[in-house]
Amino acid sequence: MYEYPVEATLEVIGGKWKTLILCHLTYGPKRTSELKKLIPEITQKMLTQQLRELEEDGVILRTVYNQVPPKVVYELSELGESLRPVIDVMCDWGERYIQGKLPERGDSGL
Repeated sequence: MYEYPVEATLEVIGGKWKTLILCHLTYGPKRTSELKKLIPEITQKMLTQQLRELEEDGVILRTVYNQVPPKVVYELSELGESLRPVIDVMCDWGERYIQGKLPERGDSGL
């Protein structure tokens, strides 16, 4: 299994694409095409693979509507919602990093 709990977290949300997908889903359900537009750098194959893995891990829900053409919507599951604070902290830290507002090495930031 896992030696450290953070390994389990990284197994589920690790990597560039899964985190971005989850970030976008925190704003509400999205269709595959919406996610592709929000993350233009990801290939369709990679998006599909990452969505499948997140669904298998129980982090997102996939709903297929019986219509023509088929409509598929992804949203955070209850387990996925429990990741919201983690994603929020990652976004906040990234914003501060981008703006250069993090303490320098050795600086306590106080």
